[in-house]
Amino acid sequence: MRIPAAWRALLLLVLACLPASGAWCAVAEGDITLQGRYWIDASGHQGIQDVAGGAASLRPMDRHQAFALGSSALWMRFELPPRDPGAEASGGWRLLLSGAPFINEASLYTPGPEGEWQVQRAGDHIPVAQWPVPNTSPLFTLPPAATTFWLRLANSPAPTSPYVQLLTAGTVELHRRWTFLLVGGYLGFGLLVFAVGLIHAALYRDRVFHVYCLYVAFMLLFQLAFTGAGGLFLWPHSAAFNDALPGPSMLLMTASGIWFIREATALPRHSRRVDRAVRGFSLFGALFAGVYLAANNAWAFTVLNVYGLLSVVLSIALCLWTWRKGETYSGWLFLGFLPVHLGYPFPALRAAGVLPDSWATQYAVLIGSAIEIPVLLYILHWRAKDFTESRARLRALDSTDPLTGLTGTPMFRLRVRDALRRAQRTGQRCSVLLVELCNHAEIVAREGREAGDRALVVAGSRLSQIVRDVDTVSRIANTRFGILTEGSQSLDARRALAQHVVARGLERVSQLPPDLPLRFRVVTATAPDGAIELTPQGESDEQRLMQRMNWTLDRLVEDPKRVVNHMEARADATGLPPSVPA
Repeated sequence: MRIPAAWRALLLLVLACLPASGAWCAVAEGDITLQGRYWIDASGHQGIQDVAGGAASLRPMDRHQAFALGSSALWMRFELPPRDPGAEASGGWRLLLSGAPFINEASLYTPGPEGEWQVQRAGDHIPVAQWPVPNTSPLFTLPPAATTFWLRLANSPAPTSPYVQLLTAGTVELHRRWTFLLVGGYLGFGLLVFAVGLIHAALYRDRVFHVYCLYVAFMLLFQLAFTGAGGLFLWPHSAAFNDALPGPSMLLMTASGIWFIREATALPRHSRRVDRAVRGFSLFGALFAGVYLAANNAWAFTVLNVYGLLSVVLSIALCLWTWRKGETYSGWLFLGFLPVHLGYPFPALRAAGVLPDSWATQYAVLIGSAIEIPVLLYILHWRAKDFTESRARLRALDSTDPLTGLTGTPMFRLRVRDALRRAQRTGQRCSVLLVELCNHAEIVAREGREAGDRALVVAGSRLSQIVRDVDTVSRIANTRFGILTEGSQSLDARRALAQHVVARGLERVSQLPPDLPLRFRVVTATAPDGAIELTPQGESDEQRLMQRMNWTLDRLVEDPKRVVNHMEARADATGLPPSVPA
């Protein structure tokens, strides 16, 4: 049976965490936190000579826990038996503080060859480029002969939660590759979604997409700071920026997320009072980011955690409340935010000191946002598409006859104008027909106004059926219709179309008595054709063309037996085209 590549990689990772031989079975790779003993230096100023010399009253680490140190320091001592020489030859051993990319100070003390203590320092107060091994979280190299070593941790205002792993260099490299794959894939996908969001903002002209892109940008910034990837790749020489960024970026991400929910749920339309409160909540988060950066103490950290918890409750409440108010997409937004809401308790409980550092506390929100961000984009696309179609239908009402559904008069004249311009460039003349339902007054007198309106609808339907899809049928007056046939047509084709119009009107109408058909009068013209569309200044004008055709159609009333008139360009005795009566 062939094992998939993903399962093979996972199997290798598991095997790498097992003892390789009986010679060093007492030292297995993995979590060694509970093998250590700890002491809290209340002053925070004790040195390694004092601590190792007996000043520390060590206690066993019986469980993973978080320590609210403040200005104190946590010391941990590990005593391990000799390690496998084979691992030393292949790169040695590493000590990894897993899941802790934002510890202020982490110092590893190991005995030197002459009994002195050698120190390796890492943490946010030191640029990542100056760490012993630059990494997303503190990583140290263990000397081959070191069996006893001390680890000093300090962090404020967040609790310190040691999660210490002893790994070979090969396992660390495999761990780093998986971390870079996960974080790099997330950031690349997030940037792609950000770019697509900007495209949608330009496409739909919807400011919700702009707020969404702002939320995605702060989410990516927060994950860069929280996972340690930013300090490793983007600002490796700035300790101050690396130390200060996680808190403010979390506040800005939360504030922009609440503002995004406000915009996407159309909150101002449902309650001005609630909308003002939500705006104040978002603005408070954005402004408090600066306060947190300046204060950076326990009370600011508490406000940050409370603000994050309230934002989760508020986002759920807003989505469900507006959904109950009739906002269909608010329910989908609630489901879209659900992955982040489910992942948020892990880092929140870690920040409160309830959970220790772990893979889940570091990457739960990242995985949740990787699901949330594209889902929200799809929901917004779906929402904008529906709103755009609704606006398009509203705009169509301005260019469509409400009774018959045919093209309105302004649109018909615009298309005739375009046809005249194309004909001047290409030489292909189009045909224009003006059709009147001449017995409409008789239908209304005998059957009522509703029957007259029904007759107009049937007339428009029949005229649309006898032309091609590229042609235009429009209701240009109460009982008059215009037909524009695209492309060059012969005189015979134009006359045949006019006869077809008349014949189609005489067909039986099921909603009217048998002796009451639709009687059409038709005037046709080929345009441009000189006199019928030229102004006295010699310019083509579609309004002059329509005036001439309407005047000709009115003249047909004087000759009831004549139902079709084909207009031709004619000049009078002076050589000028006849004028159009007012």
